[in-house]
Amino acid sequence: MKYIFYGLGILILSLGISLTIQSGLGTSPFDALLVGLSKEIGLTVGSWEVLISVILLICNAILTRKKPILLGLITAFITGIGIDLWLFVVKNTIYLNALLSKLICFGIGLVLIGLGTAIYLQTKFASTPIDHLTLIIRDLSKRTILFSRTLVYALFLVLAIIFKGPIGIGTLLTVCLGGMILHVFMPIVERHLLSKKRRG
Repeated sequence: MKYIFYGLGILILSLGISLTIQSGLGTSPFDALLVGLSKEIGLTVGSWEVLISVILLICNAILTRKKPILLGLITAFITGIGIDLWLFVVKNTIYLNALLSKLICFGIGLVLIGLGTAIYLQTKFASTPIDHLTLIIRDLSKRTILFSRTLVYALFLVLAIIFKGPIGIGTLLTVCLGGMILHVFMPIVERHLLSKKRRG
């Protein structure tokens, strides 16, 4: 059951990321960095997801003074494939012209990112290096997941600007609301998964 929820979480997360990219209003700072690198240097958005994750994996190991959690690369790899596949689908099926339709697309994507992240994180199987970094900062700072997520977003916002990623109103909304949405979904998903375990 854990692996089913894990796969479902990644599927929802990667769809959410693809919808925010397709909206054209700006993406999360991390995804903006991936898109910027893809346009400036080459390779797919999903490929950069994996490459940046390798760098973060090393940084996380330094912060925790432990061996790198290589399992996290599996999640990054699957997420990368998911993003590329969903981008192919949405680019050929979803055409947005009006601002309202773009806002709706972005809003759905943002909620799906929070939900998908909460689902797969609660399985405690293998968080991506960026989500692991969020948890590390939360534990080191003794603050909330909202604080640590916002701090991580701020860091990648600077990098996304440097690499000319798609920064826009959507980026601002993600920085302001992304951590809050994850913060809301985490306990809801945890309760749901615990009730499933008790029944099982």
